[in-house]
Amino acid sequence: MRNRKTQGFTLIELLIVIAIIGILAAVLIPNLLNARNRANDTATTAFQRNVVTWLAAADTAATTPAAQTALQGITTCTDALLVAEGGAAALPNAVTSCAISYAPGTRRYTVTVASRGGGPIPDLQY
Repeated sequence: MRNRKTQGFTLIELLIVIAIIGILAAVLIPNLLNARNRANDTATTAFQRNVVTWLAAADTAATTPAAQTALQGITTCTDALLVAEGGAAALPNAVTSCAISYAPGTRRYTVTVASRGGGPIPDLQY
């Protein structure tokens, strides 16, 4: 009889490695998805703050009553008046919706956004 020295892994060793990889994947995938959602929420909040900055810049630039009236009529975050102040012409991928409302009684703007991450984003006022 010949003496054969076989090299390689046994079936049990391969199954153990596959089981370990499966356990690691089951633990890591939900964490990665949560990290992506938090990143989307953070990007949405940053965009919302930028919109408030663009509103402030447009408010400063609106020196005539007609310009003030036009500014008070803004309802979207991609309005041409905001784009003229450096605003985004389109919503970022993390933002699903963005709306601006003006309250004449308080003379304040409210910026409301929704995130692709689904987290609660509080309204900002200017």
